[in-house]
Amino acid sequence: MHASPRPSADPPLQRPLLSAQEREAIDQSPWFSSLPPSLRHDIFRLGHVTRHRHGDMIVKQGQPIRNWFTCASGALRFRRTTTGGRRVTLAYVEPGIWVGEAEVLYGRPCTYDAHAHGSTTLLSVPEAALRALLQQHPPFGQALLTLQAHSMRSLYLMMEDVATMPLRARLTKQLLHLQERFGPHHVAPGESRPLGLSLAQDELAGLLGGSRQRVNVELKWLERQGLISVRPRGIELHDVQGLQALVDQAVAEGKPGG
Repeated sequence: MHASPRPSADPPLQRPLLSAQEREAIDQSPWFSSLPPSLRHDIFRLGHVTRHRHGDMIVKQGQPIRNWFTCASGALRFRRTTTGGRRVTLAYVEPGIWVGEAEVLYGRPCTYDAHAHGSTTLLSVPEAALRALLQQHPPFGQALLTLQAHSMRSLYLMMEDVATMPLRARLTKQLLHLQERFGPHHVAPGESRPLGLSLAQDELAGLLGGSRQRVNVELKWLERQGLISVRPRGIELHDVQGLQALVDQAVAEGKPGG
């Protein structure tokens, strides 16, 4: 009489892996691609992959951040709640942009929330691994300083826009910026360019620091000029050159912010 075979042990849980397309989205980031190959390899090796639904909280304001991270697909929305209870949208971040290094290394509570916008995949490097990378790869410290310098430069340019450009021009510049980052890379000449990021008008208003009503008025004006279309599935840009001309004119005139 033969003994019954023992039930096999449950297979070990496997960590999610990046798809080839997700890995390519990170690899194509200009900052990341400039890192030494051995450092890029170790970042991928030490990172943890997680997948999130639209609206999932990634980082909570007031709590410390334990991971340095980037999205490999989807997008991240960064938002801050003021002491008066107002929610201010700070930015939307596309795949390949790394965030959180300053907060992780500084060790203080985070000053913003981060949520997944759409179905989003993250690659996150835990604090201990980040510090180990700094020890093992001397060029990494200089690279992080470069990353911080780029973030500060973007912040200063945004402050300059608020101080010198009317709302219409800021809205136009933001639409061009979002389309460049989230829209399709290859569009035939003469074809409309989808924004590539689904935003409600109140979300767009929050990003610009204006009211929904005022942003709606400016969107309708741009639509009447044939420059854009506001559709249920999102905004489409019809005349990129015309939109850029509006921005260039506002920069030349140096009007105060609206």
